[in-house]
Amino acid sequence: MDKKYSVNKSEEEWKKELSTEEYYVLRQKGTERPYTGKFDLHFEDGDYHCKACNAKLFESEHKFESGCGWPSFDQAVEGAIEYIRDTSHGMIRTETVCANCGSHLGHVFNDGPKETTGQRYCINSVSIDFDPET
Repeated sequence: MDKKYSVNKSEEEWKKELSTEEYYVLRQKGTERPYTGKFDLHFEDGDYHCKACNAKLFESEHKFESGCGWPSFDQAVEGAIEYIRDTSHGMIRTETVCANCGSHLGHVFNDGPKETTGQRYCINSVSIDFDPET
């Protein structure tokens, strides 16, 4: 990653701080298997933060059940996400990364709830952490 982010660490530092799976998804743009993440069917009130740098990314009021096997949101916190054109795997998609540290979160698609934003942020559970409302 060439861009400078607010949180800027070497890959060796990331490897020391993150688990093997977290590093694979967050820093190497991997994907967890569908229906295996702890936040897929998680609907408590609170906020979702970047697992790598703790930046607030999503609020629970924007989470919905999409049936895709990964946590889905129809809206991100303003300014929290950077959008990158992704042409890997023979597809054209929009990758979502944390605007604070550049870590891979997932992708955003235009097949979300029509009654809200029409967007579906398809996010890896391993890329986020949850902070319950107190």
